[in-house]
Amino acid sequence: MAKFCVNAFQGKALTVIILAAFLLTGCSSDVVETYQEKPVQLLYNKALADLNSENYIEAAKGFDEVERQHPYSVWSTKAQVMSAFAYYQSNRYDQAILAADRFIELHPGSKDVPYAYYLKSISYYEQITGVGRDQKVTRQALDALEKVVRRFPNSEYARDARLKIDLTRDHLAGKEMEIGRYYLNSKHYIAAINRFRSVVETYQTTSHVPEALHRLTESYLSLGITDEAKTAAAVLGHNFPGSNWYQDSYALLDDAYLKPEVKEDSWLTKAWKKVF
Repeated sequence: MAKFCVNAFQGKALTVIILAAFLLTGCSSDVVETYQEKPVQLLYNKALADLNSENYIEAAKGFDEVERQHPYSVWSTKAQVMSAFAYYQSNRYDQAILAADRFIELHPGSKDVPYAYYLKSISYYEQITGVGRDQKVTRQALDALEKVVRRFPNSEYARDARLKIDLTRDHLAGKEMEIGRYYLNSKHYIAAINRFRSVVETYQTTSHVPEALHRLTESYLSLGITDEAKTAAAVLGHNFPGSNWYQDSYALLDDAYLKPEVKEDSWLTKAWKKVF
């Protein structure tokens, strides 16, 4: 009877060994079944069918499988682009960006490279969040969109990229304005001025410029730097005469017995002549 007995520890160890062997056997079987080599056209057409059925994750996996099983096939190159597109369609933006980058690196002379750059840019663009949050991805989107325009200026992708660049720059200007208002309300006037100045100098074509000029007027007045306050109001009045922001700036100066007036050696005057 004793020879058939094992202690509790030995019994548990034996169970673990048997279970591990079973799992390994099962996994091996699954791997063989999952990665069974198939004709390239069959794999590609299955992935394309999944894409058309909006099964985007399965489609991406299918296109990846084309490349894995047939890396030197002409279908493999196309599958890499399609994989990036499928990941983008499924909102897997990071994977789409990685796939696009890989395609650009491996096939720099391909006719599909402009699209890969564009796909990368809109993958960043569609991740842009509200101005209350960190804008790292917004800056990445702007950089990627500008690359599309710079590298492929006459392409259909460049036209759309230019529109998105304007919106992206407006978004970044909005973030600067939000921070600037916070500093202004906290009476950190120098910090506020730096933010509003950034909007006037860097994002001069955005919708935030009139308010930025008004906030500069307000900030400079609070510091007692009246020449710059008058110049900010004058630039605002010259370029946006019908703006409510100009009326507010004029009222601030009027309360201080001042009038809008350009100071020739002001940074605002130089920015005004250069930009407006």
